[in-house]
Amino acid sequence: MTALPHEFDPSIEDPRAFRSALGRFGTGVTVITCATPTGPMGITANSFSSLSLDPPLVMWAPAKSSSRYPFFVAAEHFAIHVMGAEQSAMSTAFARAADPFDQFSWRNNAEGVPVLDGCLARFECQSEATHDGGDHAIVLGRVLRAAMRDGDPLLFFGGAYGGFSAGA
Repeated sequence: MTALPHEFDPSIEDPRAFRSALGRFGTGVTVITCATPTGPMGITANSFSSLSLDPPLVMWAPAKSSSRYPFFVAAEHFAIHVMGAEQSAMSTAFARAADPFDQFSWRNNAEGVPVLDGCLARFECQSEATHDGGDHAIVLGRVLRAAMRDGDPLLFFGGAYGGFSAGA
């Protein structure tokens, strides 16, 4: 067994090193949307995870430092969109701005939440609970509706978008 070349205590090391270590875990990419009093809002996140099949629960974790944070933790309903490999432009747009909806095809669902068209999967949720998670909140959503299509996922690793190679 080979020792890792850089071992450290994340509570005292430069936070960038901890962030870089976390970046070694490849994740899928999502765009989360909700309705606000001033219009639709979205944010790109890779902190999405399934939680429970019965009841159907998912979770994600918005950063408390984000200007969009208060809207998402207050939202009664939200939608999580799993990005397909060809949707890096959509992911980047929502990472940079809360309201680039005019660049993409979307509609409001039955609960008034903006849902984006063409994503690899979508989970339309009712807020179930919100828990403290340090500099983030952990938002649990009960899935009311789900949709999916075939295709390859957009992945994030080491600070960059990438793809998936089956059988690698």
